[in-house]
Amino acid sequence: MIKNIAKKSIVLALLAGIGFGASIAQAQERVYLIDQRDVVAKSGTGLCWRTGYWTPAAAAADKAGCECDKDLLPKDVCEPKAAVAPAAAPAAAVAGPKPSGEKITVAADALFDFNKAVLRPAGQAKLDELVSKANAIKLEVILAVGHTDRLGGDAYNQKLSEKRAAAVKEYLVAKGIEANRVYTEGKGEKQPVTGDKCKGNAKTKALIDCLQPDRRVDIEVIGTK
Repeated sequence: MIKNIAKKSIVLALLAGIGFGASIAQAQERVYLIDQRDVVAKSGTGLCWRTGYWTPAAAAADKAGCECDKDLLPKDVCEPKAAVAPAAAPAAAVAGPKPSGEKITVAADALFDFNKAVLRPAGQAKLDELVSKANAIKLEVILAVGHTDRLGGDAYNQKLSEKRAAAVKEYLVAKGIEANRVYTEGKGEKQPVTGDKCKGNAKTKALIDCLQPDRRVDIEVIGTK
């Protein structure tokens, strides 16, 4: 309840600050602030104002997603196949720099112990490096996706992957990254990178070591230099 009130307060403050007549209902229905003309509200630098409901998945489903966050969305969402190439148009004005992403895979042996979601000192050092990179750019968003190996049940591994991603976010926010810039997701054991290389199901040290690459957090930092 308190979180919902906080979200509404933030939306009201944004609306008052930019002088648009969007209603609370509109802000709740859309992931971007919309004025009375059904036009996306933008900052002085041309960035769309996001509501507290913004996530990469929600942006892909919003009709203004491609206008506001094209570089963060899957290519097929914003670039449908064209039957005929358009005729050459006059040279357009030079656009500003586009967001560029850097995907970083942080292995769980650096971040977490086996079957744990508590950051190790070595993992904190890795994330400190990431914070330095984020501070060197105009940060748009950080996506942190947690993964596990195949040992254990599906439901348990899903929760463990979510906890690992959440631990990464908590640490980044403590280091000064804005919380609304960090989005987390857990994939459980669905996206292994070891393939069929590791045989067996018994939790032997050899198997746990073999499956280590699957116990990871993929972190993508997106922004402009």
